[in-house]
Amino acid sequence: MSENNLVAKVNGKEISKDDVVKFLNDIGPQMAMQFQSPEGIKTVIRELVNQELLYLDAIESNLDEDKEFKEVLEQTKINLLKDYAVNKIIAGISTTEEELKEYFEENKENYNKPESVKASHILVDNEEKANDILAELEEGLSFEDAAKKYSTCPSKDVGGALGEFTKGQMVREFEDAAFSMEVGTISKPVKTQFGYHIIKLTEKNEASESSFEEVKDQVYSQVLRLKQQSAYLAKIDELKNKYEVEMY
Repeated sequence: MSENNLVAKVNGKEISKDDVVKFLNDIGPQMAMQFQSPEGIKTVIRELVNQELLYLDAIESNLDEDKEFKEVLEQTKINLLKDYAVNKIIAGISTTEEELKEYFEENKENYNKPESVKASHILVDNEEKANDILAELEEGLSFEDAAKKYSTCPSKDVGGALGEFTKGQMVREFEDAAFSMEVGTISKPVKTQFGYHIIKLTEKNEASESSFEEVKDQVYSQVLRLKQQSAYLAKIDELKNKYEVEMY
């Protein structure tokens, strides 16, 4: 192994930068965030060293001969073999452009774009405060500055922007107000379970049909999943005829 790739060595066993990357990938992006610094990487390396030390001790202590370990090992092997068998069934399954287009045409309505809006808001805990903010907006204070100054929602850091959303994604009172507004207008205080919102509508998009190219990736994922499911169920039916199955 290249010396540049080596980060530690335990009883002759080399630990590389690749091992560090694998460790971070295995714990997931949220957990890995806390180790994205030089000191964090050192912590990961120390943990990899600790794991190697524990492994060496376990082998020397013959823990691999324990009855409990052998039972866990056997169950792990069974589970891995089941997963491997499923992967063998679906490996190599692919789709053609014709299949994708045919599925899209038959299910086009499922890919239609629903009506959506983009909005920003300022959230406060009482109506009086909301009305005071409205007065400042009328006097010339920008909505974005007002959100940063007064809003209790984390969106205040981006001027209250909530991004694009469709019906069913927000609480009913907020949604009803936002979808009934005109672009560029600011609402009166809207009461919800979270407090009082001042809403600014920044964009409105009518419901529309999607083209095949726009949703091709989604169609591909769906068709591939259906074909894999079909292959899996066909294999199960075959095996039910081969092995005795009793269900109670």
